[in-house]
Amino acid sequence: MLTTLRRIVLEFSQDTQLQSALERMVSQIKNSLKTDCCSVYLANYSQQHFLLMASDGLAKDSFGQTTIGFSEGLIGLVGQREEPLNIANARSHPHYIHAPEVEEDDFNAFLGTPIIHQRKVLGILSIQQKHARYFNEDEEAFLVTLAAQLASALSNAEVKNLFSQEENRGVKQLLGIAGAPGIALSQIVVFQPKADLSTIAIQKVNSSKQSEQSQKFESAVNKTLADFEQLSRKLSNIITDDNLAIFDVYIQLLEQADIRQEVLAKISQGWQAESALKLVIEHYVMQFEAIDDSYLKERASDIRDLGNRLLLNLQQQTTQKLTLPEAFILLAEDVTASMLAEYQHKGLQAIVSLSGSANSHAAILAHALELPAIMGVNSIPVAQLDQQQAIVDGYSGELFINPDEALKREYQHLIAQESELTNKIQQDIHFPTITPDGRAIELQLNAGLSAGFECPDNLGALGIGLYRTEIPFMNRHCFPSEHEQTKLYEQILSGFPRKPVTMRTLDVGGDKSLPYFPITEDNPFLGWRGIRITLDHPEIFLVQVRAMMRANQHHKNLEIMLPMISNVGEVDEAIRLINQAYFEVKSEIKNKLAAECSLHDRDTYSDQNNLLPRPKIGIMLEVPAVIFQLEELAQRVDFFSVGSNDLTQYLLAVDRNNAQVASLHDAYHPAVLRALNSIAEQSAKYLVPLSLCGELAGEPAGALLLLAMGFDKLSMNGHNIARIKWVIRHVDFQRAKVILSHTLKLTTAKQVHSYLNEQLEQLDLGGFIRAGM
Repeated sequence: MLTTLRRIVLEFSQDTQLQSALERMVSQIKNSLKTDCCSVYLANYSQQHFLLMASDGLAKDSFGQTTIGFSEGLIGLVGQREEPLNIANARSHPHYIHAPEVEEDDFNAFLGTPIIHQRKVLGILSIQQKHARYFNEDEEAFLVTLAAQLASALSNAEVKNLFSQEENRGVKQLLGIAGAPGIALSQIVVFQPKADLSTIAIQKVNSSKQSEQSQKFESAVNKTLADFEQLSRKLSNIITDDNLAIFDVYIQLLEQADIRQEVLAKISQGWQAESALKLVIEHYVMQFEAIDDSYLKERASDIRDLGNRLLLNLQQQTTQKLTLPEAFILLAEDVTASMLAEYQHKGLQAIVSLSGSANSHAAILAHALELPAIMGVNSIPVAQLDQQQAIVDGYSGELFINPDEALKREYQHLIAQESELTNKIQQDIHFPTITPDGRAIELQLNAGLSAGFECPDNLGALGIGLYRTEIPFMNRHCFPSEHEQTKLYEQILSGFPRKPVTMRTLDVGGDKSLPYFPITEDNPFLGWRGIRITLDHPEIFLVQVRAMMRANQHHKNLEIMLPMISNVGEVDEAIRLINQAYFEVKSEIKNKLAAECSLHDRDTYSDQNNLLPRPKIGIMLEVPAVIFQLEELAQRVDFFSVGSNDLTQYLLAVDRNNAQVASLHDAYHPAVLRALNSIAEQSAKYLVPLSLCGELAGEPAGALLLLAMGFDKLSMNGHNIARIKWVIRHVDFQRAKVILSHTLKLTTAKQVHSYLNEQLEQLDLGGFIRAGM
């Protein structure tokens, strides 16, 4: 039976047409179980009924015609109960409904089971027999198992089928990730890259042609560098120089990172230039895609974009020329920052990317260009969306294909509302973040690749609350030197003069692997990572901390944060090493100054004797164990910073990158909110400054709760700072405390979301829900 199950599911998944797949499947099930009839019904939630799609045993004329309401008949009962229903004589059951058009009068025995995907009933699978009997345990187990295995394949097939039926011209709704706020109503233009590394076959060349291949690659590199400089110039009059830093990143990847050298090394080993490029780029892409941190994971898209641009120039092709209407929505498998630069001045209204997240550089650049963006839309047949009318809701992540007039009018009203709300937000952008009744809180930036790109100066961030130091360690074949790290950290510190910059020490391991420092574990999230690695390798930790100290010598705004702390001993050992690095660097500076100063400059030397400031040291609260050690930890560190994304993941035992359980990852879960409140109360008791860096800080409702709890600082992506500042400036602290008090009494995340949305509406902040801001 197991072989039969696998064969049925495999053949269903491989069929490109949903109807033929369903018809073949019911016949296979009927023959395998030797029943008289097998049928499949699919749920239509807009019409609130199940539709008979295919059957081997019922009248063919009823396919696609016969409907059964969600609360009607045996089929509706199976859907309501969400469990199998096994009946010996169906016609005697009180829920039985006679449907003469299906011609099932001869059937008595009935077994139905729901097809459920991610808690949603997609359809009902049923078998029937003329002889009145209960189906046995093996038959029931077979049907239930088959339905469970079919659920995922059926979900994907239904999405694809939405666009394959010409007669179905109704509005179609797809859901992705809200990438950049805004609403657009326009025509879709599909972008299919002319050069795609994934299509390249790996080949070797004769040794006599290696020099020619190297020269060919070098020419492609030079042309690619020129391309990125040109794209940057196209945007230079539209957005600030800080926002153009993404193209500096591309250039640095080619000029300073090891990608160029690694490709040339592959060519010298006998690989064709295109093959060498593919091997190197795919290695880096796999490395970044394996990372759990959603911000760092998105750098894979940058590397892939760079590789495809290099391939385009290697093949000496010209950039794709699309036939464009006056206004359009750009849709692609992977929308990149370079695509936005290429088309933003040609009528681009919004972007839709089948991959990526709100942390991708395409989404960040879309924010800067004020273009709505949806990322990570479920797999759909891209080509069939070309030239179709659509609505992009960059607040909710909803994409509506072929919208009707009523939906268009609704969104045109929201566009007008959005414009009014945006103007209001801009009016407060340069004011301090203080509630009307006088409670102040600092808003800071989460950064990691280029702080300037992620937050222009005019957004008003009061420093960096989280600077991820991992990326410089990843784009290499060996650990960066102390000098290299010092130069990088100095650039970051200088970008925020007289404002604190909190640098998190190296947080790699397991899910964030380094190519030159491989780590293989069965469970990386609970394994050797973060502070555990750097304490086991003090030579790595000391070099990084020394570089931070040196970079801070003249800026005096560095704060050091330790990741993945789970016990007091880790903090003690880390502080010991930090002190060691501090006194080493201080001694080296003193000796250098002493050597440079003459006897006549002793007074100058004396004045400069204390040039090296000792940075504040803090820890990330992301492992639940530290919640019960805050009193001891408060005696050792200068500040606490909650990593709400990881804390939520560990508290709820949910991997948010696992699609099967990602919906359970909710920072508004009562347990998470109560944990955060407990942390805030203890931090206040022990007089330790408290911040939070995570997605919760960048959400209006979340920011109000954290404000009420007593958090001193909130750190978020740059594009959220203006709206969170506006919200806090328009809600009294005392009102926020009342909202928090009631929220902490609720028992489910659903209740919390409902209540907070209701409160935002009462505060005249409903626009932040409806238009998602």
